[in-house]
Amino acid sequence: MMEVSTIQIKNRDDSLKLAGLIAAQGRLSAGHPMLPVLSAKQSAVEAGIAGEERVAQALRKTSFSFDNHIFHDLSPSSDDRFQMDTNCLTPWYGVVLEVKNISGVLEFKENPPQLISTKEDGHQYGYESPVVQLQRNCEFFTEWLWNHNIQLPIYGAVVLAYPKQIVKTAPTHTKLLFPNLVPPYIKSISQQGKKLDPHTFHWLSAELLKSHQRFIPRPISEAYTIPLGDFQTGVRCMACDRIGMIKLPRTWLCPFCKTTDPLAHQRNLLEWFLVYKRTITNRECREFLHVDDIYTANRILKSMNFPSKGTYRDRVYLMSFSEESLMTIFKGSNQSSKIRRHFRK
Repeated sequence: MMEVSTIQIKNRDDSLKLAGLIAAQGRLSAGHPMLPVLSAKQSAVEAGIAGEERVAQALRKTSFSFDNHIFHDLSPSSDDRFQMDTNCLTPWYGVVLEVKNISGVLEFKENPPQLISTKEDGHQYGYESPVVQLQRNCEFFTEWLWNHNIQLPIYGAVVLAYPKQIVKTAPTHTKLLFPNLVPPYIKSISQQGKKLDPHTFHWLSAELLKSHQRFIPRPISEAYTIPLGDFQTGVRCMACDRIGMIKLPRTWLCPFCKTTDPLAHQRNLLEWFLVYKRTITNRECREFLHVDDIYTANRILKSMNFPSKGTYRDRVYLMSFSEESLMTIFKGSNQSSKIRRHFRK
């Protein structure tokens, strides 16, 4: 049969959680007690991203003999419990993959469901069972399809990002794969059932993409109970990573490296929402950007097109992460290197 290229319908979103963690660390003083906690969480998020990219690479290198659409980091719901690391849709069935990149010797417990990791030093760590996460996502995906008058069999597997991950006790009833085994697994599933016609298949993929809602994490200060006063205020220079840019007419000037940047306030206000709060007032804007003039702060906030509520004196601007505004953070290719360059000291 003729080979069909893998069609990547959706790539993984750049992680706002990772951006917030890096930005927060850059605004805390050296020796702050929460720095090790945020650094460890950053490493875990980066490991997860790397694991998902391993699966994406394996699929990109594969050709199938049937139509297929691949979605990475898909959340067809506002419910943050429903986020599929990788989803493969075919006219006969769907496949949901739960990707894990956890070091140590792994044990999949069933009563109660839990993943135990034993590190080289003997310490044990417990995690929510990937099997439970997978089952939940398969159920949510099936329900989403039913709500769109589609009935397809849904299969699932837990994927361990690297073959060096050692499994002491595997799950009893759930498929466990490494990235290079994902394409053969998808190809091995029977195509004997009812098939979606081409029009419905492409319509369904479009509906899935349209329904995707990017995950917006809680601000770091709220998620980790860090007082707002612990974070250093000021505008960060994207060229030298130092905080302290000065507002000039129509631009910002870095006193350290002499870089000028007319859009510096945009990136830093988005950083506010990642680190501080989901809302911002004119006063908070002035204190955060180190702008004295109330009218200058007002022009800056209005230029961002943030939703707002309240009258002139008590107006509050609300968090907004439009795709256009996100480009000011994630413009470029590799997220980790780019975010580190933009946000970290």
